This record gives sequence, C-alpha cells and structure tokens, in this order.
Amino acid sequence: MANIITLSRIILAFIAMGLLFINSPQKFAYAHISVILTIFVMWFDGLDGYIARKFHETSKLGAVLDIMGDRIVENLYWITFSSLGWISPIVPVIVLTRGIITDSLRSLALEQGYTPFGEKTMMQGKIAKFIVASNFSRFTYAVCKAVAFFFMILGHIPHEFLYKATILQIGIICTYISVAFCVLRGLPVIFESKRFLK
Repeated sequence: MANIITLSRIILAFIAMGLLFINSPQKFAYAHISVILTIFVMWFDGLDGYIARKFHETSKLGAVLDIMGDRIVENLYWITFSSLGWISPIVPVIVLTRGIITDSLRSLALEQGYTPFGEKTMMQGKIAKFIVASNFSRFTYAVCKAVAFFFMILGHIPHEFLYKATILQIGIICTYISVAFCVLRGLPVIFESKRFLK
C-alpha cells in the first residue's frame, strides 16, 4: 500500500506540472488544479511512510522507492519552475547534483545492508543522524519544499488577487531555504560514506 501511494504521488506530480505548460483560455483553471494536486503530492510524501510504519510494511525496497519518489517529484518541480522562468536554473542544477552524489553513495551503503533512514540507517554520528535522518529534519525540509511548491504556483496564477506578490515572495524565499537545506542534508551523507569507499 505504501509503495502504491509513493508511485501515485509521482504520477500526480507529472500531471500537476504538465498542467502549468498548457496555454489556453482555461489556463487559470489548470493552474488551480495544479495547486490542488500539489497539496496531494506533498501530503502523500508523509502518508507513504506513515502507512509503511503503521502496517509494518517497511522494507529496503520501500526506502529506495521513497527516495526515488522524492527525487523525481523535487526535480520535476524545480525543473518545471526553471523552464517557466520562475526561478534560476541554478536551483535544479544544485538539487540534481546533490541528489546524484548522495544517491550514488547511498547505493554503496545499501549493498552493505544499510538504509538511508530507519533502524539500519547508514548515518552513525549523532549530528549526522539529526541532520539527515531525524523526523524533525525530514519534516522541516518537506514543509519548506511544500510551501515553496505551493506558493510558487499560487503566486504565478494568471489572475490578480490580494497578497499575490507577498505569496510569490514567500515562495521564492522558501525555494532558496529548501536548496540550502538540501545541500546541508547532503553533506553528512558524503562525510559518512567514506567507510563504504574503502
């Protein structure tokens, strides 16, 4: 069930981002649908993990699918926003590069029986565990991205409304906070992976 939610999340993300490229008189309606789908995409991010723990469905496959889903969704949103000219191309470049590095290192750890999160996490140090694997860190990062995604789309809806400029500014600020958080959470993975490279 958890894996189905993860895969559904990816599909919804593609639909949400695809709607932003439709140039028609109904563009306003498509943007609103994209906002609603984004809410579900971000909600499913936490729901899959909750379901996995609740029904004891946690597995290495589930952990890999969860990270894969996170990468696809995150990169899809940043690349789309960059393609539409909403953010600098440096944002997806940084996020993609960090993802490739950390996921490559995590695959080495997975070969030796370690997972990115959970009881068999590859993180050994207390600070590394807190930055990368703690519920607080993961939740804060997820909320930052959710606010950035939601507000960036809402701020670019082709219709003037009260506080639109403020909403867009919040979206931009959360975008750069998310990128900083992304890099910060990647550094411990790099440092702690040295033992897998020996």
